[in-house]
Amino acid sequence: MSEIRVGLIGYGTAGAFFHAPLVAATPGLRLAAVVTRDAGRAAEVAARYGAEAVPGVDELWPRCDLVVVASPNRTHVALATEALGQGLPVVIDKPAARTAEEARGLVRLAEERGLMLTVFQNRRWDGDFRTVRRLVAEGALGEVRRFESRFERWRPVPKGGWREAGGPEDVAGLLYDLGSHLVDQALLLLGPVREVYCESDVRRAGVAADDDTFVALTHESGARSHLWVSSVAALSGPRLRVLGSAGAYVKYGMDVQEERLRAGRSPGEPGFGVEDDGRWGLLGTDAEQRPVPTEPGSYLDFYVGVEAALREGTPPPVDPAGSIDTLAVIEAARRSATERTVVSLP
Repeated sequence: MSEIRVGLIGYGTAGAFFHAPLVAATPGLRLAAVVTRDAGRAAEVAARYGAEAVPGVDELWPRCDLVVVASPNRTHVALATEALGQGLPVVIDKPAARTAEEARGLVRLAEERGLMLTVFQNRRWDGDFRTVRRLVAEGALGEVRRFESRFERWRPVPKGGWREAGGPEDVAGLLYDLGSHLVDQALLLLGPVREVYCESDVRRAGVAADDDTFVALTHESGARSHLWVSSVAALSGPRLRVLGSAGAYVKYGMDVQEERLRAGRSPGEPGFGVEDDGRWGLLGTDAEQRPVPTEPGSYLDFYVGVEAALREGTPPPVDPAGSIDTLAVIEAARRSATERTVVSLP
C-alpha cells in the first residue's frame, strides 16, 4: 500500500481531538473517511484533513484499510466486530468493551481472521508515565512499593452527555473512562493484580454514573497501586507519587499533549510533547531531592506503531490482551464498590 486509508467512526472528543490529528500526522496513514451526520463536523473534516464524511459504517468499509472506533463506549464491541467481519484491522478507543469476556471475544475474532486489533491506551505515552518507567528501569527508586496516580478535575456543574448521565449499558462513568488509563498504567508498571478494593460515588446532582472513585490494587509482587478519578476535586493532589525503597518521585500537573491537541496544534510539530522545566517532578527523599526532566510525551508513537504493524507485521503498539486484564480489574472494582468488600482475582 502506498498509503493506508483510515476510516474513523465518531468525531466527538476522542475522534476530533485525538485520533484525527494523530492519524493525519503519521507518515503512511491518511484519514480518508469519517462517519458523522453533523454538517459542521463534516465540513471540518473536509477542510482540515481532506476526508470524506459518510453517514454510516456501510459507506465507510469500502473507503478504508483500517478502522478506528471512537464512538460512544456502548457501541465499541458491535462496531469492532462488524469491522473485523469486513476483513479490516481495528483500533478501538478505550475501554475496548464493557467486560473482560467481551474483550476476550474481540481478541479471539481478530486472531481467527488474522487481523490486527489494538486499543488506544494513549496514556502509556504520557511524559510523566514515561519518566516513571525510565526511573524504575534505571533503579532510581529501588523496589517500587506504592504507585499513586490521579486524574482529578474540578467540575461541580456537570457537562451533560452519556458519560455522566448514562447507566451500565452505556459503559459510562469515570472508572471506565479515565480509570481505564490508570489501571492500564498500574498493570504495565507493576504487573498482575491479586486483590481489588474500590470506593465509588456519585457526588453531583443530575449525574447517574460514578464521578468520584478510588481504587486500591494489590499486585502479585506485593506492591500496591492507589488510583483516583474525580470530577469534584477542588484542589488536585499530585498526578503521580511513586514510593520506592531508595526514594520517591512526585509529579504535579497533567501531561501537556491533550491541552495542545485541544488547542489545534499538530502532534507532528517539533517539541509538541516537551514540558516546560517549571512542571518537572521531584526525585529523592525529604532530606534531599532534585527536579527530573520529564520525558517528552509521544502519543504519535501509538499510530506510528499501528502503521508498522500493518506494513511490517510487527506487534501492535498495545497488545489487546492487556485490555482483558484491565477490564477484569475494573469489573472487580465495580463489584467491590457495590458489595463493600475486597475482591480477589484468579
